[in-house]
Formats: sequence, C-alpha cells, structure tokens
Amino acid sequence: MKKKSILKFKSMAAQGEKITMLTAYDYPMASILEKSGIDTILVGDSLGMVVLGYDSTVPVTMDEMLHHAKAVRRGAPNTFVVVDLPYLSYATTRDALKNAGRLIKEGGADAVKLEGGREYVEIISFLTKSGIPVVGHIGLTPQTVTQLGGYRIQGKDIKSATKLLQDALSIEEAGAVMLVLEAIPAPLAEKITEETNIPTIGIGAGDKCNGQVLVLHDMLGLFEKFVPSFVKQYELLGVKIEAAIKQYCEEVKGLVFPSQEHSFPLNEEVLKEINKDK
Repeated sequence: MKKKSILKFKSMAAQGEKITMLTAYDYPMASILEKSGIDTILVGDSLGMVVLGYDSTVPVTMDEMLHHAKAVRRGAPNTFVVVDLPYLSYATTRDALKNAGRLIKEGGADAVKLEGGREYVEIISFLTKSGIPVVGHIGLTPQTVTQLGGYRIQGKDIKSATKLLQDALSIEEAGAVMLVLEAIPAPLAEKITEETNIPTIGIGAGDKCNGQVLVLHDMLGLFEKFVPSFVKQYELLGVKIEAAIKQYCEEVKGLVFPSQEHSFPLNEEVLKEINKDK
C-alpha cells in the first residue's frame, strides 16, 4: 500500500472521491486500519477520553500524544497520519513550532491538527512556513467546549455561521492543507466545502464534505459513556468483548480452560525422572 500525500487528497477532492479517516491510538488498531485501506489516520486527543479515561481532552499532554503517535506510526507505516496538538501546546508560535516539530520528528506524523478559527491564523501560517503541514479544525472544538456551551451543534445562526465560513477561508489562506468540520449544519458544511480549495473532512457535518472521520471507539461500540448523535455504530464490540471475558472467567473457574488442547505434554521418561523420589 502506497502512502497517500496531501496532493493526492486534493486530487481526490477535486474528482469527487471521498477521503476516509478514522482515529487510532495504538499499534494493533493502526495496523488493522492500514490493512483495511483507510486513506488517513488521525491520532486524536480524543484518546484522553476513550483510552485514558479523562472527562475531556483538556488533560492530554504532549508526552501522551507522542507515545500514541509513535505506536500508530509503527502500526501503519504506509498511511498518512495526522496527530493532534493537545490543549495549550500551541498558545504561542514558539510553543507551536516546538511541539508540532516533535510530533513530526519524534512521533512520525505527516501533519498536525489544531483547533480554532481566525485567532490561530498566525500559528497556522508560521507552522506552514516552517515546513509543517497543518490540518485545521472548526465548529465544535472539544478543547474549548466549555466556551461553546457544551457539546452542541455550532453555526446555527447567521452570526456564528458567517464566522465559521470566514474562519475556513482564513485558515485556508494561512496555508492549512485540510480542514475538519465538526458538528455543524450540513448546508453550512457544503457551503464551506464549495468556497474552499482544500479538502474538508466532516464529523457530524453532513455528506457534502470531501471526506469523513469518526472516532474508532465510537463507531465500534468500545466507548459507552456517550455516543454522539452523528455517529453510526458499525459494531458493538464492547458487548462482544465483555461476553468473551465472562466466558473465559466461567471456563477457568469451571475447570474447562485450559484443556489438553491448550497444554504442553511432557516426555514420559522425563516425567518418571522428576517423580522418582516421590
């Protein structure tokens, strides 16, 4: 499998071919995604909630992002990998360059993603000029969800919809290579997609974006605290895993497992030798 490039994603968008993206946080899942032919993997700071058990993405650190990015890169060496810059890791251009550089150099990322609109144009432009590909993220931005009034749809009124459109155009002008649109009305996402020349990746933003992304643990039923309304659950693996573990416990306690099939024999002469003094 040949790794897709930023130019390839632009070409796909221009030709109407949808871009597929899913999150991954470890080696085995990244390996499965690559074998499945996913276009791009996002190592999202959502790992804070679905893997580390935090109440939000805010506590996630750079060390945690790097740890998981490295694992994903090892599992998917031939897939385009985007890694989130965690909360407060890009408050200044100096911080942004230092931390984004680590994700690229140490974590093996092909691009970094940051949340925010026009207020981050300077950061995006600075990183781009420094040779670091940046993916933007507007709409519902989990790192600042408390300022948005919770996990709610964004851009529903004239003022906020206009701001999101202007944010998208500004982010593109600053040099972003892709743009994630989260939890915004489908017609607004369509308008942004039409007005910009970089691929848009939707999550709860309708079907007119150039691609789609979901949190892997959401779409596989591995995270039960809450399931966003825009998520389609393709499997309920959490239920199946729980059932398998319960069966294992029952078989161990009931002396069913391990059976001879799962045990190693010992040569009769060796057995006699070790038992001769009994």
